Amino acid sequence: MENAYKRKKQPEVIRRALLDQAARITLEQGLSKVTFQAVADAVGVTKGGVMHHFSTKNALVLEVFNDAMAKFEAEVNAAMADDPVKYGSFTRAYIDATISLGEQGQEEYDNQATLYVLMLGDSELRELWAKWANEQLKKHAATDNTETLCMVRLVADGIWLSDFSGIDIADKQSLRDRLIKMTQQDFDS
Repeated sequence: MENAYKRKKQPEVIRRALLDQAARITLEQGLSKVTFQAVADAVGVTKGGVMHHFSTKNALVLEVFNDAMAKFEAEVNAAMADDPVKYGSFTRAYIDATISLGEQGQEEYDNQATLYVLMLGDSELRELWAKWANEQLKKHAATDNTETLCMVRLVADGIWLSDFSGIDIADKQSLRDRLIKMTQQDFDS
């Protein structure tokens, strides 16, 4: 390990490493194990180095959540931009951002799992997730506001939670394909 006092200062690189390690600790050990000392040890900086970037543990956890949310939202937006069919496009993008089929890199799955761990452990973060989800539903009401599409998103959430919980689903690809098919028909008419 490099000496923290002789290392060239790279604040954005260090901040990124702090967020990544805090997310990893959250997933592997739980939110209660995310401490300034644990994150500092994982990155190879001093506890004061962590405190330079984040004034409190809550500030660190909130930033880990915001980082994971931004990546999740970017994935949803990119999928919507590539979808030529407007009806159900938010729901299809949500399905693909939520259901890990193993073709994505581990980092994307970790972002999803990080969101779940953080939300399950903190009511304020659940409120932030609900705010984002409700804003998205309002924003995409013209294309994704049907009972069927709501059920599809809730099933995708259940599959996401099963991934996080370690519940083995025999044919996740088939479930994903069936959910996508349900977004391509207007069952609520």
